[in-house]
Amino acid sequence: MMKSIIFDLDGVIVFTDMYHYAAWKKLADSKGIYFDETINNRLRGVSRMESLEIVLEKYEGSPLSGEEKAALAAEKNDCYRKLLSGMKPDDVSKEVRDTLALLKKRGHRLAIGSSSKNAREILDRVGLIDFFDAISDGNNISQSKPHPEVFLKAAEYLGVCPGSCVVVEDAYAGIDAAKEAGMTAIAVGDAASYEKADYVLEMFSDLAEIKMNY
Repeated sequence: MMKSIIFDLDGVIVFTDMYHYAAWKKLADSKGIYFDETINNRLRGVSRMESLEIVLEKYEGSPLSGEEKAALAAEKNDCYRKLLSGMKPDDVSKEVRDTLALLKKRGHRLAIGSSSKNAREILDRVGLIDFFDAISDGNNISQSKPHPEVFLKAAEYLGVCPGSCVVVEDAYAGIDAAKEAGMTAIAVGDAASYEKADYVLEMFSDLAEIKMNY
């Protein structure tokens, strides 16, 4: 038996942070709201509506109704999806693609655990959707990370118990969610300095060197 591996999407498999930043920045500028990369980093792994609330912390205009907030979130997503339309297979590194192929060859079951509602579209555009046995994303959860729901759903879709899963994450909130789900947490990127991680990857390909037998 082999471990099942659940990957966060953005910042781990693909890098769309620049598109998120551009879309949120455009929205913030239209409302006269200060927005920078530091604020943008707080949105990682967070749902769209929760991200909007963070962006609106510096909003100084008239109070916004729930309908107005929903419209703003939709406006941001429309802009983001237009930017995503330019994504292609070359946007995934050879290292990531080769490592996923090796893990599949070894018999690992792979899943996505992402707060994004655009996960399937992104995976389809970059030619990776067939690598994954299950996708848990913002369309099937009600609570975003650090709540463990997205990872627990991924395990459910894979048909395995949470304790048999490892999670690969680049955000502190994602590591917290993995640990709360009772899963092994592997950190990359910004999460590499987080002491709660069970393993740290210097390179994505290092994942293939971690022993993940039951």
